[in-house]
Amino acid sequence: MARLFDAYIIVDWSAAEGRKTGEQSVWIGVARRDARFRPTYEAHNPATRAEAEALLTKIVGDMRRRGERALIGFDFALGYPAGTAARLKLDGQPWSAMWRLLSAEVKDKADNTNNRFAVANKLNRLMTGEARPFWGAPARQVQTWLSATKPGNAYEGTAEFRATEEVACVGKQRPKSVWQMHGAGAVGGQTLLGIALVGRLMEAWGSSAAVWPFGTGWKALSAADVEPLSVVVAEVWPSILPQKPEPGEVKDATQVRTLAQHLLRLDEKGELGVLFAARKGADEGVVRRVEDEEGWILGV
Repeated sequence: MARLFDAYIIVDWSAAEGRKTGEQSVWIGVARRDARFRPTYEAHNPATRAEAEALLTKIVGDMRRRGERALIGFDFALGYPAGTAARLKLDGQPWSAMWRLLSAEVKDKADNTNNRFAVANKLNRLMTGEARPFWGAPARQVQTWLSATKPGNAYEGTAEFRATEEVACVGKQRPKSVWQMHGAGAVGGQTLLGIALVGRLMEAWGSSAAVWPFGTGWKALSAADVEPLSVVVAEVWPSILPQKPEPGEVKDATQVRTLAQHLLRLDEKGELGVLFAARKGADEGVVRRVEDEEGWILGV
């Protein structure tokens, strides 16, 4: 049975300031097969996002030289709620236009210092002229158009969630809104920094890489779809799977390992391709939102 990929790389991103390892830092899990086709796994915990970017570049570069293919899952949103690009008056395909904007605006230095709160402040000014829809900042980062807490009208004229977040649920838990920049479980900061990262990687990898579902369509992927590519990038939410930590393993490490190994096993059984298919019953409007601007979480 033909497998779609040779390696399954899961990236747990972080917006941490300063060098950091262990809990609440960047973790990269790589599941693959060895020379005897036995499943193997390795974990990496780079101390900065710059080190993580360099490591991903090396891993993928080595694979491309061997003619291998990788599925890379990032645990942050790859798009924003439909209408965001229009509110920013961006030209072109909405998801791509947003990526270009963030690539130009986000500054993430080698020591992990970054301007994510300043970027959120600017985007609020451009979208609404008020401290919304982005919200949340520590006291020292509160700015004219970015408040410490959620304004009462934060989502006036703006969707709080993307279509995928509306239906994603594990027990009573679901992904946080991309607009929340600070506070427990906030993902807004790592999304800003993460999209800028993936934008740089995709520019370097060129036409040999595609982002699902923007560049592939929201559909099941076949060997014919994947064969011309070296890399397929997807958005993931590791919490979607039950977690069983190994002794001494922090939560983030457990999550990347569990998901990477799960994807490898699905591919072994020929069941991975259907994971990329559109949600059953999705109407034409939702499909357009997902493919043009919002993206989707793999497996939801």
